[in-house]
Amino acid sequence: MNPLDKIHALDEIEKEIILCMQSAGQALQELGKEKSSQKNAETQSQQFLKSLSSVESKLSEQINYLTQVSTGQPHEGSGYASAKVLQMAWHRIQHARSRVRELEETKAKHSHAARQQQKRQQEHAAAQQQQQQQQQQQQQQQQQAAAAAAQQQQQ
Repeated sequence: MNPLDKIHALDEIEKEIILCMQSAGQALQELGKEKSSQKNAETQSQQFLKSLSSVESKLSEQINYLTQVSTGQPHEGSGYASAKVLQMAWHRIQHARSRVRELEETKAKHSHAARQQQKRQQEHAAAQQQQQQQQQQQQQQQQQAAAAAAQQQQQ
């Protein structure tokens, strides 16, 4: 049932309420007469009760429909529940994307930090190697100087 049909149904209920009130008014008017007709009063009362029962039934139907819509329960002619499920799915997807983005940023930070640490280690190793080479050169120079001094003393 589309929204226009719902509006028409509510209009029909309103018309029945008016008829119900008219029947009640006529029944009371008949009872208020000095020479009231019991048959007319009963007819109007029966019409009132019939209209009242119809109004109650149709209003209950509309209230049930509105209850289903407002609680998100699936019901005929409504896409509310499906729309809510879709909305929640989109929300979960957005949250998952956000978490993946955060994880990628964390990974990038750690990868960068690991590369920096590896670079520092390589630089440190190169500095140590250079220092060892300088020490070896100094030792060789000292040995050569000592050998040269020893040769000069022998001459």
